[in-house]
Amino acid sequence: MKIALTEFVTLDGVSQGPGSSTEDTSDGFTLGGWLVPHMDEAFIRCASEWLDLADGLLLGRRTYTAFARDWPAITDPGDPFTERMNVLPKYVVSNTIEAGDWAPTTVLRGEPAVRELKARPGRELQVHGSARLGGALLSAGLVDTLRLVVAPTVLGSGRRLLTHPATATGLRLVRHDATARGLLVLEYEVTGAAEVGDYDGVTDLR
Repeated sequence: MKIALTEFVTLDGVSQGPGSSTEDTSDGFTLGGWLVPHMDEAFIRCASEWLDLADGLLLGRRTYTAFARDWPAITDPGDPFTERMNVLPKYVVSNTIEAGDWAPTTVLRGEPAVRELKARPGRELQVHGSARLGGALLSAGLVDTLRLVVAPTVLGSGRRLLTHPATATGLRLVRHDATARGLLVLEYEVTGAAEVGDYDGVTDLR
C-alpha cells in the first residue's frame, strides 16, 4: 500500500486545530477552527475523492483519540465522511495504548510495524492530522503522497507542520487547485532526496 499524508495548514504552517475551537487546545492554543470559514463544496468534494482511495487510516495517538471521540458521535445522515471514517480499518501508532475502542482498530508499535503494514497489497493508508507521525514517516522515506489544503490565514501561534524534518525530502507537484473561498489544494509525489543547486543565471535554468 501507499502512504498518503493529508494535512490542513495555514500560510504560516500551523496545522493545529483546524476544525473547531475545542478540537485541540493543547499548549494553550486558542485559535482553533481556522479552516471552517473557508470550507465549501469544492473542498468537500476534493476531500471525499481522497477518502475514496483509502483502504485504512494510519493515525498517531493524539489524533486517534480525538477522532475516536468525535466521529462515532456524528449522526448527520448527509455527512459524506462519517460512514467511511467509522468503518475503515484504523491503525494507531503508539507505545502507550494497548487497544482502541473505535472499531476496527489495530495498535502498531513503531516504524517496523508501519513498514510491514505498508508492504501489504492495497491502495492507500491515509494519515489525517497526526503531524508528528506524518513528519516522522516522511523523514523515514515511508510517505508516497503529500496532500496539503492551505488556508488563507496567518495565526502566528500553534503547532506547526513538518518542523525540522530529519531528512531533506524532494517533492513533485502533481495537482494544484484553488477554491472560491481561497483554499489552495496541493498534491505532491515524494521523489526522494531534495535537490539543491547554484544559480548561475537564467540561461542555465531547466
